[in-house]
Amino acid sequence: MSPIADRIKELKEKHNVLILAHYYQPGDVQDIADMVGDSYGLAKASAGTGAAYIMFCGVKFMAESAKILSPEKTVILPAMDAGCPMADMIDAARVKALREQYPDAAFVGYVNTSAEVKAEIDVCCTSSNAVKVVQSLPEKQIVFLPDANLASFVARQVDKEIIAYNGYCIVHKRVSSEHILAVKNEHPGVPFLVHPECTKDVVALADFVGSTAQIIKYATESPEKKFIIGTEEGILHQLKKDNPDKEFIIASNQFVCVNMKKNSIEQVLAALEAIDAGQPINTITLSDEMIAKARRSLDRMLEIGG
Repeated sequence: MSPIADRIKELKEKHNVLILAHYYQPGDVQDIADMVGDSYGLAKASAGTGAAYIMFCGVKFMAESAKILSPEKTVILPAMDAGCPMADMIDAARVKALREQYPDAAFVGYVNTSAEVKAEIDVCCTSSNAVKVVQSLPEKQIVFLPDANLASFVARQVDKEIIAYNGYCIVHKRVSSEHILAVKNEHPGVPFLVHPECTKDVVALADFVGSTAQIIKYATESPEKKFIIGTEEGILHQLKKDNPDKEFIIASNQFVCVNMKKNSIEQVLAALEAIDAGQPINTITLSDEMIAKARRSLDRMLEIGG
């Protein structure tokens, strides 16, 4: 371990800090985390921790979800400017307007949303359980927001009317089917594993579609030795750690989320040093009212399961 990693280990144990990291984080940040996971797994960890502090190495909506699920904890986001353009595409006012337009619909919100949006919807979902969440609802009409690509993926698997909000992940949307076909032609017969935030034509080329955790599970359990990966490049770190005997080809050098890369190991240490000095920095603050309203949609998601 590096001196920084050693100091992080010392401080997180001293102050009972749980460090959570998303699979899209830089590799050295993943390596110092107590848990690395996708949005669903990290939400579950946030809800069940006995730690005094949660250090969330991800983007702001993830840290907000941790605060909503563990309001008594101090939740810290090492890089407070780590946002999510998709989450910024929808706000509470737009949800309320859609409620008036579709009064009989159930509102399902991707976890990639702000606390204020979570407070206005019926249930959250992640890419790993979106189909299960929608299938569990009695309503036949579903407003799904904000990701239109994930909504399209769900719509093809359920017998319900899915009304998709026109949001998207800027990272997953920028990769075209033409680019994927070129990569597949370079590597004939190699399985293509893709995230459902990609466009419909890219998803149609996949051998497997799933969340980051599901992609890792599939690649690990598969007898194949080589894979083309269609999601943010940070996933390669865990894939290679879990499968040193396998080869992973990122489908495009465009699969890089600059916001996910804003959390650095140096910022994690700085936040821990601030805790040690008795002056925590970059803490997530939400009103009690907002937490109570937003928690309903997250709790319902966790009750439905992954």
